[in-house]
Amino acid sequence: MERREYPVSGAYAGERLDRFLAETEEELTRSAIQKLIEEGSVTVNGVVPAKNRKLREGERVTVEIPDPVLPEAAAENIPLSIVYEDADLLVVNKPRGMVVHPAAGNYTGTLVNALLYHCGDSLSGINGVLRPGIVHRIDKDTSGLLIVAKNDFSHRLLAEQIKEHSFTRKYQAVVCGNIRDDEGTINAPIGRHPTERKKMAVTAKNSREAVTHYRVLTRYRGYTHLELTLETGRTHQIRVHTAYIGHPVAGDPVYGGKNYLKSLNGQCLHAYFISFVHPRTNEILTLSAPLPDYFEKFLAGLQEL
Repeated sequence: MERREYPVSGAYAGERLDRFLAETEEELTRSAIQKLIEEGSVTVNGVVPAKNRKLREGERVTVEIPDPVLPEAAAENIPLSIVYEDADLLVVNKPRGMVVHPAAGNYTGTLVNALLYHCGDSLSGINGVLRPGIVHRIDKDTSGLLIVAKNDFSHRLLAEQIKEHSFTRKYQAVVCGNIRDDEGTINAPIGRHPTERKKMAVTAKNSREAVTHYRVLTRYRGYTHLELTLETGRTHQIRVHTAYIGHPVAGDPVYGGKNYLKSLNGQCLHAYFISFVHPRTNEILTLSAPLPDYFEKFLAGLQEL
């Protein structure tokens, strides 16, 4: 069992315990944090608290993380497009339509099921039995590069890079409409949508900082091809931010609104570039993945308009 301790600074005075840990422990999911609190694995000044307890400056939060449990998701012989692999990690090019990890309604056919077949027991256990090795996520209908940790050592150091924003992730997307500026930054906090719980939204309430940089690659009639760089990594960040400025990702069924293109069968969004420091060698790894066929075909069609 691993024990981690966090002092409460003045910036977090009055913050709920679960929200404090969600921001401090970015390598653990919110549901995993809540489970640890419910199980009594989290204490404040040595006392087991309620998950909604509000913290005071100077208090000390202790988290006891149980030893990793072997994954319970089933291994499945699903082909993987592996861009890089060594003893500590691998980077896969996830196809559009593949769910990253098992969840309600998707317990088979996921990236995790494929990873278990390929890696066996060599996956980190930090995120629990249904998310072994998963350091960060991309949406089901977003294609592109995703890093998988093979051990807890790599997982922790990779998660720390994400937390410190030293982990470069670039996407390409086609968005609706013609963006005025050739480049810019969208700095708008993202949180759960106030009424539609499966959606995220730009909101000041219960939100976290979210920053996306964009650059125009090509302009088409009615559409713009963009490169987008994540400074933060919030759920649905690019999709929410582009919709917020009035240019939703083409084909986005959730945030596309009246611009939704059903014929695309999902958003035209691809995680094409990733750069990070290797957790063991300290060398910078820079990897890229070409645009998938669906993306190239859509661009070709736009050229004919």
